[in-house]
Amino acid sequence: MFIVCTDLEGVYTPEVWVNVARKTGIEKLRLTTRDIPDYDELMQGRLAILKENGLTLADIQAVIATMAPLPGARAFLNWLRSTLQVVVVSDTFIEFARPLMRQLDWPTLFCHDLSVDETGTITGYNLRQPQAKKQALLALKSLDFETIGIGDSYNDIAMIQASDHGILFRPPGNVIAEFPELPVTTTYDELKNHIERIIQNGNPRRG
Repeated sequence: MFIVCTDLEGVYTPEVWVNVARKTGIEKLRLTTRDIPDYDELMQGRLAILKENGLTLADIQAVIATMAPLPGARAFLNWLRSTLQVVVVSDTFIEFARPLMRQLDWPTLFCHDLSVDETGTITGYNLRQPQAKKQALLALKSLDFETIGIGDSYNDIAMIQASDHGILFRPPGNVIAEFPELPVTTTYDELKNHIERIIQNGNPRRG
């Protein structure tokens, strides 16, 4: 039996921090896991920028309220959920994700949460566990699921490499160059066709 572990931002939704950067004009907030492999380095930098500029959780949520899934994402994800078991695994935070999950018909989501003080200032972030995406996939693999891993960024690579069938979706050129062994898809139709071939043909399990 197959199960899919799939990333959220960049696969089904725009990048939250990129949209915050666009709204606020703070260019450094455009950096994502497509640019910086070290997630803690990335998040500490973001928190410092928010503090310097007096931005609160409410400010970020106001930006998220204006966002919508990527064109075609909802239809593809609904197809995927009707075909296979699916878990969305993300390094986003539940405080950010709820409006976007509603627009995607509430798929199962594993993510993290934030520490927020009485003023609404984000003071820290709380990982559900280190390498949460990879660990979620390995836990499902231990239940004898045949796993498909889908993502676009550096923080998806460990999950994709641990899966029985890994797929990159619209990754940046630097990720493609560093991991040329991973198959790349650039449209939802390509991704659907790739998954249908996996279901039809299967591949020997890795490791």
